[in-house]
Amino acid sequence: DKKVWEVLCSEEQLKTRITELGEQLSKDYEGKKLMVVSLLKGSFIFCADLVRALSVPVRIEFMTTSSYGHGTASSGRVQIVNDIKSDLEGYDVLVVDITDSAHTMAHVMEHLKAKNPATIKCCVLLDKPSRREVELVPDYCGFTIEDKFVVGYGLNYGDYYRNIPYVF
Repeated sequence: DKKVWEVLCSEEQLKTRITELGEQLSKDYEGKKLMVVSLLKGSFIFCADLVRALSVPVRIEFMTTSSYGHGTASSGRVQIVNDIKSDLEGYDVLVVDITDSAHTMAHVMEHLKAKNPATIKCCVLLDKPSRREVELVPDYCGFTIEDKFVVGYGLNYGDYYRNIPYVF
């Protein structure tokens, strides 16, 4: 089974779209207490670029989750490995992830809702609606893509390729 590599989102496309998302988020969160929660490890590069595209004050927290499955598939069982320590009361929380079948995001948002944020929304770089198994449509989305195994720009294959500056 030969793998075919194709560039899905070039560096240029990523920069342009993230700038647009930053402008949109800055408008939507103007005058609010924004806290971005980045889901590790996958979203760290996207999140770093996204928060630098914001023109509003922002606090940043990190969470580590783990989905149990084999190979490139996730079972939908999500475990929170490292939770955030901050009090979310009064914050407008934006959960940032890179791609989703929505299991992880739905689980994390439920978990964070219990911490009483003022609002909670999510932003994903890559949305794969064909894989969605739970009722969750991202509030903000970089690109909608087909259900393909994607690598680069934070996404790994094995333990590598997160550092590739585009998605392939």
